[in-house]
Amino acid sequence: MRPFPTPSPRRRALLATLAALAAGACLPAAQAQPGAAWPAKPVTIVLPFTPGGGTDIGTRLVAQRLSQLWGQPVLVDNRPGAGGNVGLELVSRARPDGYTLVAGNVGTQSINPTLYKKLNYDPGALVPVSLMAELPFALVVTPGLPARTPRELVALAKARPGKLTYASSGTGGSPHLSAEIFKIVTGTDMLHVPYKGGGAAMSDLMAGNVDMLFASILETAGHVKAGKLRALAVTSTVRSPAMPDVPTLAEAGIGGAESGSWVGLLAPAGTPREIVDKIAAGVQQVVAMPAVREQLVAQGAIPAGSTPAQFAAVIAADRKRYARVIIDNKLSAD
Repeated sequence: MRPFPTPSPRRRALLATLAALAAGACLPAAQAQPGAAWPAKPVTIVLPFTPGGGTDIGTRLVAQRLSQLWGQPVLVDNRPGAGGNVGLELVSRARPDGYTLVAGNVGTQSINPTLYKKLNYDPGALVPVSLMAELPFALVVTPGLPARTPRELVALAKARPGKLTYASSGTGGSPHLSAEIFKIVTGTDMLHVPYKGGGAAMSDLMAGNVDMLFASILETAGHVKAGKLRALAVTSTVRSPAMPDVPTLAEAGIGGAESGSWVGLLAPAGTPREIVDKIAAGVQQVVAMPAVREQLVAQGAIPAGSTPAQFAAVIAADRKRYARVIIDNKLSAD
């Protein structure tokens, strides 16, 4: 039998290339698409606030269901400090592999970049993944205040310029800025009384030491039902299922004063798009579950899964809106 001729160097190179291409075509889908094998281990969601608040409660509920959906533990790690900036800095430096996420809200993503003159991280180092829920506020007043509607409150404030007081959980927080937006829209002059946390502000409001407060429905609903506070309106564009009898500000004749908070997941920049999309799809699936929706609504939240692009648009729009209020009022957390 005649031996096969030795292939030329050019032919050998061609055969090697074809073999490599054939081998690549046979690779498992998990190697070709980074998201296919994800998650292969526990996922951590950093919560940049103390336990117990609306952001914390909603995140834990979604995390529990994501764990069931993905078949891997989804852990919530509270890392509070500096208005949420400590937790965001930590995640901004994490490996972009989808295993470390952060739960951000309107304060961390849309207010802090303007409120803080210097941040220890680049806000662009975190990419939006998905909203989880909207957290509208309620405008509540002490029962002794002679105002039962937002318009009556505005009339009272204009009759007593600089005399009515509004509490907040701290200067520059979303409750404070919600009141500032209300003042701008209504042309009223009221006195800001900041507290070190929402609990102290709520206690003083119920004691009658201040006149009004913008606070989450989660914090206010129980006190309103007990008659300790009076709810004049909610700040969302639609009525809250937790307070169905309370009108929106727009319904009450105060247009352009919508505000409130929201909570959503973000990932370190550079996280593969396939993984980002898989996380977003998981969040959308979870918040659409009837049991999850029921629990979120009971907390005063509005379930709101989204795509990464939709979440990015929300962050950008609120950042522009609140920046104006912060700059015009010369507010700073530094």
